[in-house]
Amino acid sequence: MEVEKTESGPVELWTVQEVKSAFDRDEIVLIDVRTPQEFTFERIAGAMLSPMQAFEPNHLPGQTEKRIVFHCGSGVRSGKVARLCLEKGIDRVAHMKGGLGAWKEEGFEYTGTDAATGAPKVMRQTKG
Repeated sequence: MEVEKTESGPVELWTVQEVKSAFDRDEIVLIDVRTPQEFTFERIAGAMLSPMQAFEPNHLPGQTEKRIVFHCGSGVRSGKVARLCLEKGIDRVAHMKGGLGAWKEEGFEYTGTDAATGAPKVMRQTKG
């Protein structure tokens, strides 16, 4: 895990491997900050949606048991949301380095859309 220093405090940048492992052990809440359209098209199963354009830190779930990890498509928006949380005094947050793109590149499962039917479909990008 890397740490980025900001004026409001440190922001943790988790690798996709760290996020997957913690998510599988049910130790984190994974929040997708992409748009509803992006989320509908492809997403990590079990991740919650809280789009960046409507994000309000004070509406986050409690953090007494689980750390919150944000993700987006590439890691840019999730980093902005994590820094916003720090500015509002919420410090048990992190974001996933590389976003969903890095998740897919690692070959982890995600829910995509079957182009033929429009139905959700479990997908996995092969490493190559």
